[in-house]
Amino acid sequence: MILHSLPAGSGWHRLRRLLLTSCFLLVCKPGYTGETYLMSQQYIAARGHALDDSALHRIEHWQAIIRSAGKLAEREKLRVTNDFFNRMRFVSDQVLWGQEDYWATPLETLVANGGDCEDFSIAKYFTLREMGIPQDKLRLTYVKALNLNQAHMVLTYFETPDADPLVLDNLDRNIKPASNRHDLLPVYSFNGEGLWLARKQGKEQHVGSATRLSMWNSVVARINHEQLAAR
Repeated sequence: MILHSLPAGSGWHRLRRLLLTSCFLLVCKPGYTGETYLMSQQYIAARGHALDDSALHRIEHWQAIIRSAGKLAEREKLRVTNDFFNRMRFVSDQVLWGQEDYWATPLETLVANGGDCEDFSIAKYFTLREMGIPQDKLRLTYVKALNLNQAHMVLTYFETPDADPLVLDNLDRNIKPASNRHDLLPVYSFNGEGLWLARKQGKEQHVGSATRLSMWNSVVARINHEQLAAR
């Protein structure tokens, strides 16, 4: 069983703990509502009084990217979104949020102008969802970063169900097929529809709903709250 065969190392003990305490504890909370993450200009202006100019500019730029998505092909949506969030600084959860593990909403990441791999992947996922890419084409994927010997999260995009997925990453900023990322070893993946454990020879095992991830439930609940506030 994969939970008992994770390599040693602080990052992997953290991942094993996450799997044991979050992945396989059923925590029922609302899923992503599918309501728009687009914000009214009135909301941005009102919130802008509490933000510095650079944070406000990042939010406005993000909103402009989402609004322009109708003109773009899916591959271009991937590139624009990946490039935008990869320009932000990498900061650990402990430094940024004072917690060992915290999954930030896209808005929280934008205001902070930084985050870690989970934050960047989550921000890319929800941005691409707002751009009209179906969630069955997107997965948040936990991997082992072999060169760093630590747990890492990326976003993967499946053009078709059986396609070699494309990897959106903050370590290698070029979007590449997963088959070309020999530095990454998949562990598990999820989206709003399901949760999958990676198995040998590239096969996966569907193990249920992403609502079994308490960290996912938490960030989705905060996103839903932000959506309601932004109307």
